[in-house]
Amino acid sequence: MRAGQRIYARGCDLIITAVVNNGAEIIADGSIHVYAALHGRALAGASGNAGARIFALSMEPELVSIAGVYRTFEDGFPNELARLPAQISLVGDRIDILSVSPASRS
Repeated sequence: MRAGQRIYARGCDLIITAVVNNGAEIIADGSIHVYAALHGRALAGASGNAGARIFALSMEPELVSIAGVYRTFEDGFPNELARLPAQISLVGDRIDILSVSPASRS
């Protein structure tokens, strides 16, 4: 997806199989699955679903949101998780980032 493009999945999950470049925006009422690099903005649970998640094979977004709780990465995505498979979820009132890389499993 190129900068300026926007996709909205109303009432369902969204699956993307291409790179989401900076400036692109993907929105879903359910969860978002990106089977490529995520560099743009991802907004899951847009209709208020706090159980929605964001998954990507290479995580380095500009902004993420779940059920209206936002987190931006002006200073860059955390180095220990950048460009690795990761999931983002809402825990209470904060955005939680968890590696899903096989190397991190014990």
